[in-house]
Amino acid sequence: MADQHDGTRCVHAGLPEPVPGEPFLPGPVFAAPYHLDPWQGPAAAPNGYGRPDNPTRRLLEAAIGDLEGGDCRVFASGQAAITGLLLTVLRPGDTVLLPADGYYSVRSFATGTLEELGVRVRFVPTAGPYPSLDGVRLVLVETPANPGLDVADVSALAAEARAAGALLAVDNTTATPLGQRPLDLGADLVVASGTKALTGHSDLLLGYLAGRSAELLDKVTGWRSATGAVPGAFDAWLAHRSLATLDLRLARQTANAEALARLLADRPDVTGLRWPGLPGDPAYRVASAQMRRIPGVLSFDLGDAERVARFLDAAKLVFAATSFGGLHTTADRRAQWGDATGPGFVRFSCGVEDTVDLVADVTAALDAAGPGGTATAG
Repeated sequence: MADQHDGTRCVHAGLPEPVPGEPFLPGPVFAAPYHLDPWQGPAAAPNGYGRPDNPTRRLLEAAIGDLEGGDCRVFASGQAAITGLLLTVLRPGDTVLLPADGYYSVRSFATGTLEELGVRVRFVPTAGPYPSLDGVRLVLVETPANPGLDVADVSALAAEARAAGALLAVDNTTATPLGQRPLDLGADLVVASGTKALTGHSDLLLGYLAGRSAELLDKVTGWRSATGAVPGAFDAWLAHRSLATLDLRLARQTANAEALARLLADRPDVTGLRWPGLPGDPAYRVASAQMRRIPGVLSFDLGDAERVARFLDAAKLVFAATSFGGLHTTADRRAQWGDATGPGFVRFSCGVEDTVDLVADVTAALDAAGPGGTATAG
């Protein structure tokens, strides 16, 4: 489906061939064991046991793989996918470069489990500068970064990693495969949380890893089977069903983010605004060259925790919630989770509400929140 447009690809990704009397997308297959051939055993059919084998999961993997441009393996959560990647690729004595401004749970896992296993962990800001990659086994970048929204030049990093003999993995959670396709830009692997914008309904946990190396994917698949880090059949089915509207959801979320970014840029009571789609944003040059669309997530600072609380109390369309990428607009004060951000730093995730209504609501809520303390950039 490479010659088709995003909306068409999302609607048809991973669907089985049409069979008269059968649904477009078969319902979830709930099974722990399956019937086995008494003579040939598991060699006679693709399904033997539910942990490594599930047809609903395979259809979802085909769908995400088509969108990412590689083979895909889905996991029980984004954290399961990324820890599976790290534990599959890295060995004692290896060096890994991780984003200093990326998802905090990955940093925590690295400074705990990875370092205890003898892996050398180094942190680098998403936007660089990057050190020499000589002697590095794996470079993981999250671009755009969560929550600060800096952007890394994937093509340039891929070339440096290849020259140094390192692997490059890109966390594509914020962008989604409709925003960028890291494998096409030279990355070896893509890892992401499907909990967020990919599925977009705030009703499931999911992660995935995609790539074009059969050797790497075989190792990841073996690790997943051994640890049991698989999503349930119903979550896999919900995720696949949700993919059909991905293009439509992202289009509205991006439009809302652009309108809010322009609004917030003109308000003196809002500082530290980041959205890579704004020409004045530090990430704009790389993002506009690398990304096919800018996500519906932006960040800004309201000065202090009390003003953020007043803003959220006053808003009618903005829910206080963590995670991002869902149908409903949400805002999250990241310092409350231990992120190294200022007390008034807000990650704002645009939903699919009508743009004019969302802009009016945010304007009224900011006015009602009144002044805050001294803002600190995130």
